[in-house]
Amino acid sequence: MAACAFVRCAVVGHVEWTEFALVDHVPAPGNIAHAYDDWAEPAGGGSVVAVQIRKLAGTCDFITALGDDELGHTCAERLAEMGLSLTVEWFGRTRRAITLIDEYRERTITTFGPKLRPNASYDFSGYDLVFFIAGEPSVLRAARAATFLAATTREVPTLREGGVHLDLLVGSGRDPGERYDGDLDAGVVVATDGIDGGVANGSRYAAVPAPGPVADTYGAGDSFAAALAYGLARGDDLDSALALAARAGAGVVTGKGPYTSQIWA
Repeated sequence: MAACAFVRCAVVGHVEWTEFALVDHVPAPGNIAHAYDDWAEPAGGGSVVAVQIRKLAGTCDFITALGDDELGHTCAERLAEMGLSLTVEWFGRTRRAITLIDEYRERTITTFGPKLRPNASYDFSGYDLVFFIAGEPSVLRAARAATFLAATTREVPTLREGGVHLDLLVGSGRDPGERYDGDLDAGVVVATDGIDGGVANGSRYAAVPAPGPVADTYGAGDSFAAALAYGLARGDDLDSALALAARAGAGVVTGKGPYTSQIWA
């Protein structure tokens, strides 16, 4: 593992104002579920990755887009309180989501409105790590100026259009929406498989047990991806970076929501 050193990091991605509910079950069509706890906060892949990287690197710039509305400004305030340095493009309407967490602590997500994608001009030449979660192809091309560029398989169409080399491509091997057929220029490709670990560049790696009772699984994959990208960007070998990532993914599931149990450096 590399010695600890300052890594200048940025995340480009989306935010969803998310209402969470712990329910006795996810209802079948025509049925009713009963929530016994609920809360709301800014979430989505962009913010979860950015906050986890900030906890590991000490600082993280987060480039996002929000509606110039009450929810958008609330999201910005909350994310700033979590230590992110924000650059916000204000347009459209802030995306919302409802997340139901069932008796097995699995999450089911419904989103409302389109994903707002950053589309302005940025200079990433001074960054050691940029993690591209969501944005327009022009922003992806600009992000290639960073020393290390990571991306998620959720955005394969944008990655194809952007046409740049990716140092890391990571996503769920279980989610059909993150299916990847191997047609991108990527140095390290990782497909996660929950408690069964996953596959990195064709070889299986193991998960690690959660350090406590599982509260909910929201944010586990994004926290894993964030820690993996950070580890590789600071110079860890792949096995060491995967170990850090596995610890991050296991840690987050023991807390309420995606942020309370993310790991720190």
